[in-house]
Amino acid sequence: MAGGSIGEVIDHFGINCSDFETSATFYDAVLGVLGQTRVMDFGVAIGYGSGDHAPFWISRWEGAEPNREMHVAFAAADAETVQAFYDKAIEMGAESLHAPRLWPEYHPGYFGAFVRDPDGNNIEAVWHGPAGS
Repeated sequence: MAGGSIGEVIDHFGINCSDFETSATFYDAVLGVLGQTRVMDFGVAIGYGSGDHAPFWISRWEGAEPNREMHVAFAAADAETVQAFYDKAIEMGAESLHAPRLWPEYHPGYFGAFVRDPDGNNIEAVWHGPAGS
């Protein structure tokens, strides 16, 4: 799989949500900024994506508190979209972890913003721009 992308490795993934309704409202808003919508909704699980493929899922968590903080990075089309994602997340009540900026320690052109979702997960929007952008 030399040179393959993550999309060739992972078909879809999901996270559990303690407050499903709050998380659904949050992800509807912030993923909408990235051009993603609910493509499947089973009441206890929602799949987000575009077209008919849902690579990201949230599910209702009925058990004890989730056992983790998870990091998810969503692709953005450009730096302005990263900013729009961040602004929408803050508007939705997310905690700011890192405002949008270049992260040259990751690689030149890496532009990202990080927030904490309603369940405490570290959620990022990232654009891989050209070096020096």
